[in-house]
This record gives sequence, structure tokens and C-alpha cells, in this order.
Amino acid sequence: MKYVGAHVSASGGVENAPVNAHTIGAKAFALFTKNQRQWVSGPLTENNISLFKANCQKYGYLPEYILPHDSYLINLGNPEKEMLTKSRKAFLDEMNRCEILGLKMLNFHPGAHLNLHSPDDCLKLIAESINLALSKTKGVTAVIENTAGQGSAVGNRFEHLGAIIGMVEDKTRVGVCLDTCHTLTSGYDIKTEEGYRSTFNDFDTIVGFSYLKGLHLNDSKKDLGTRVDRHESLKKGVIGEGLFRRIMNDPRFDNMPLILETPDESLWEEEIKWLYQLVNP
Repeated sequence: MKYVGAHVSASGGVENAPVNAHTIGAKAFALFTKNQRQWVSGPLTENNISLFKANCQKYGYLPEYILPHDSYLINLGNPEKEMLTKSRKAFLDEMNRCEILGLKMLNFHPGAHLNLHSPDDCLKLIAESINLALSKTKGVTAVIENTAGQGSAVGNRFEHLGAIIGMVEDKTRVGVCLDTCHTLTSGYDIKTEEGYRSTFNDFDTIVGFSYLKGLHLNDSKKDLGTRVDRHESLKKGVIGEGLFRRIMNDPRFDNMPLILETPDESLWEEEIKWLYQLVNP
């Protein structure tokens, strides 16, 4: 079964996210558990926590289909000691927030080398950062998102994801989220049926589907191999309908959150309905 949703607003409190997801007909959702553009936010209150759990139960959202995202400021591969320490502290706080809310996953962009050390050294720092966070938390899986490779970001190759996972000590608590826009613009031709088959065969060989915890379903403003991260609403970008039809009929993507991060939230309800219409009877 497919669980499609969107990255909904948690404005006014995390407890509003499941309400907002239900409003658009989502069967899964993503959220920020704090302001994603600030390093530090106030702690979750008991009221936030109890209402979030109550609303998830009310609308039938299990933790397996909720994919929170961490702050965009965090760079777990930063070679500058002060900023790395700051990023690790913020990441641990995000993991703790998920644990408190009863969530099982935290999605994050792996990091960037800033042209100050090698990509390999950056990958090692990211894995070390994950290990530190996992050692201080329980039950929350660190879910690495593939990137478009914009700037000095790593994670744009499946080999990067596989290398990080290889260095994580507790492999039961690490996973991957693939973003369709990032996958295309990082150089994987997922628009054609042959390219789709080849890309996901490579993913399975290099990383393994056992590590796949979710997808971000986004069209793209930019084309194959441009290494530019610009999401577009479904059917309005360069990807086309075929990819999404294949995903919605591929059992390898069953029973995981499939999350829209498309730019026009007024279209989310329509996009969710359209995706379900692609499922062959």
C-alpha cells in the first residue's frame, strides 16, 4: 500500500501538523519539529507532545509514516570545528525531539565539504556525527537524504550514501530517503523506463533497498545532471508523468512515507489525489 502525503506546516505547534495533513487527504506527512532556520528553539512543552500524539492517533498516523526533517542550517560534514560542534548539538536536539514525540525517523541532508577538505573526509565526519547522535538517543533512525550535489554538498551519488552507511556502527538505525528532483539533477536518468530500471538497480546494488525509508516526490525545474536543487509542482517540471506512475505501481515503495515537497501547497490535495489515480487496478 502507498502512503502519500506532504511536508506540512507545524506553525503554532507540532500538534497542528497531523491536522494539516488530514486536511489535504494525506496518508503520511513530514514536518519540522522546530524552526528550520534557527539554531536554537524552545523545548517542546508537555502540551505540544500530548496533543501531537493525540492528533496522530485521532487521524490514524503511525510513526512509520511520519518523516520529520531537520534544520537546513546543520552541516554534519563541516570541517570547521566550531560549526561542526554547533551542527552536532543541533542534530542531537532534533533527534531528541523525535524521540520525545514518539517518532522513529529523522530525515536530513548529509552535509557539505565547503571546499575545505575532501569529499571522503566529509563523508567520514558525517558518519562520525551520526554515530555520536545514535549513541545518545534511542529508537530514532537517522535517514540520509540524497542531494542534487549543488555547491559542495555530498550525497549526490549512491556511493556516498553507501559509504556513510558503511561507517555507521548501528546499521539498524540508519536509512535513506531519495528525492526524485535531487536524483534527476544529480545525474540519474529516472525519466525513462530504462533509466528508472537502471537507477534503482544501481541503488539496490550500492546501497540496498533494505535501507530505503521514504521518498520525496517532487518534479524538477532543472534537468538531468544540472546539480541544481529546484523543486517544481507535479506535471509542471521536466520529469513528466511516467516516473510517478512507475513509483506508484512499484511494490518496492510500499509501506513507507512518500512525501511531496512541491512548492505550491495549494496543490497538495490535488497532487495526492492524482498520484493515487496513477495506481493500476
